[in-house]
Formats: sequence, structure tokens, C-alpha cells
Amino acid sequence: MLGFIPLPDGTLSTFDKAPNNWANYIDLNILGKHMWQADYDPEGLLSTIPSIVTCISGVLVAKHLDHFKSIKYLFIIAFILLASGAVFNIWFPLNKAIWSSSFVLITSGWATLILAVVYYLKDIRQIKFGNIFKYVGMNAITIYFLSSFISKTMYLTKTGGNNNLHSFMYNTFFVQSFLSDNFSSLLYGVAVVAFYLSIGYLMFRKKIFIKV
Repeated sequence: MLGFIPLPDGTLSTFDKAPNNWANYIDLNILGKHMWQADYDPEGLLSTIPSIVTCISGVLVAKHLDHFKSIKYLFIIAFILLASGAVFNIWFPLNKAIWSSSFVLITSGWATLILAVVYYLKDIRQIKFGNIFKYVGMNAITIYFLSSFISKTMYLTKTGGNNNLHSFMYNTFFVQSFLSDNFSSLLYGVAVVAFYLSIGYLMFRKKIFIKV
């Protein structure tokens, strides 16, 4: 539908972020001014359906995890999902903005593969590692809320002109003449992740657990 059925006015639909994208078209005509942006909503009506499928795929894998006779079945499922997503990408491009079906398959495949690796190392080989996941997982909702709140606050805090606190910190501490733009961006991302991991660790050590 998204790429092969024309819009009501006869315009050929596209997978790109554009007015003639079916997902955007439906959101614009039903949600109207309630969209996240004037012409785009990352959590729109049509894109919510495949996102639900992503959630269900995780539930199904977790539900049957204890029933697998061998860990190899988990790896097989992961590779089937990844291969299916790669093939489907030929006709339905990988697109997070509209949560395309190929995006569902690829992300579910990687999630299953990572789960299989961690399960193999932790539960089968009995290798002790990954306590940091426990630190963060015990306060996952809190860290998620804080990351969203702090990010939005930094974008809204102006430091002069059109600059905000986010761009100020990035350009001041991470953009250097001897670093490429990509590497600067990577360092900034690592620093942000390390910051929230530290919060999770400190809350765990202080036995502070906030649940909803």
C-alpha cells in the first residue's frame, strides 16, 4: 500500500518523508493539528501497527525461550528475521520514520541475535558479565524519563542566537580540529550513554528503585 497504491488525488505514493507518503497523508487528514510536526508524526496511526508487531515479536521470543531444546533455534530465528528483512528491504526500504515492515524484521532480528548471544554466554556458559544491564534495568523507566526530560530541556535552553545548550556542549567539548565530524558525534553519543549508565549505577548502589 505505502509504495504502490496512489493517493486519492492520483499522486504516486512514496516511502520518503513527504506529503505523498501514505503514513503522513493519513495522519495529516485524521490527526490534523495534533501531529508532532505540521507534516510528520513518528508515532502516527499507520506506523503504530508495525510497531505493535515489533513488541509482539519480543513477547513471542521471550515466551518460548525456556521451551527451546537448543540455543541454536534462537540463532536460527534471528538469522531468518535478518535475512527476511534484508530481502524485503528491496521492495519496502528500511525506514524507521514510518516503521516499515523491513525495519520490523531487521530490528527484531538483531534483538533476537543479541538475546541469543547474551543467553548463551550468561546462562549456558555461566560467564559472569553484564551487571550494568541490571543497574539500568532496575530503573529503566526513570532513566528513560530523565533522558527525554534533559534532552528537551537542553534544546529549549538558549545560549545565544539560535544556539541551545545541546549544540553549545557538543561544539565546545566534542568538536575538535583533529577529530572528524563522525567521530565527534560518536564521542558525544558515548558520553551521553555513559552519563545515564552512571545514574543507573548510582541509583542501584543507593537502593533507589522507582517503579510505575
